[in-house]
Amino acid sequence: MSLPQGDAIADFMRREKIGPAFAHAVQRAWHPLGVRIQALARGEKGLVVGICGSQGSGKSTGAAVLQILLREAGLAVATLSIDDLYLSRAERSRLAETVHPLLATRGPPGTHDVALGVHLLKALGKPGTTAIPRFDKARDARADPEHWDRFEGPADVILFEGWCVGAGAQPPESLAEPLNDLERNEDPDGSWRRYVNAALAGPYRALFDPIAFQVFLAAPSFDVVAGWRKEQEEKLRRKSDGGKAMSDAEIDRFVQFYERLTRFMLAEMPDRSDALMRLGPKREILEFDIRVA
Repeated sequence: MSLPQGDAIADFMRREKIGPAFAHAVQRAWHPLGVRIQALARGEKGLVVGICGSQGSGKSTGAAVLQILLREAGLAVATLSIDDLYLSRAERSRLAETVHPLLATRGPPGTHDVALGVHLLKALGKPGTTAIPRFDKARDARADPEHWDRFEGPADVILFEGWCVGAGAQPPESLAEPLNDLERNEDPDGSWRRYVNAALAGPYRALFDPIAFQVFLAAPSFDVVAGWRKEQEEKLRRKSDGGKAMSDAEIDRFVQFYERLTRFMLAEMPDRSDALMRLGPKREILEFDIRVA
């Protein structure tokens, strides 16, 4: 079994200004991954594929490539990003007031509308029209419904991507000692990290349990992840004259929100993922493996 490639991937790379080296990643990993997902979708309608990777790892680009390949093969494919499930600034502000100030910052578990995500994953696998919300990061709120995507179901494949998609909770005893300056100075009693961990152990299980095939893009280290984030912000600075981009100092603080769970995922997710891509510091694929049950 194979997938057609045509000119759609080349057109996508031109639109997104992706260098020609990415074509190698498509041939080595994303195309074989699409073939595997195509085979699985023949036996399971509404197949949910989780695509997890740290910030800057290329998971959103990979999901877009998979969507192109699978749609060209005749499959109905819907894509959902966990970023589009963020709670609004007002909702997070209430959490910050009632639970912990660090919950004002979106991103970690506990700052998403889990019930909405669970509903969407179910709805996309059924006949009918599903409105897929989009989050407007500039407004820090969900975009107006007229800007949401409409998907005609049922989906053969649902690509569910995000930095913590499929993540599990840490052992409670591992939360005792702070990991970085953010935890040491702003969460000295550990209540924020316990809240995040409890969210993963509880509500987020209903969000991640439908995942039938888990893909994990493993960065070489957390230090590299921090560098990737700075690259993203540098691109944003060039596009917006720096108005909306974070400074390096702001990035150093921001990535600390993600450090604990990212390090934990790098340690434990490779052993339980269905497809693993080990990346080098320039996001090159060093190792790719699909596990066949």
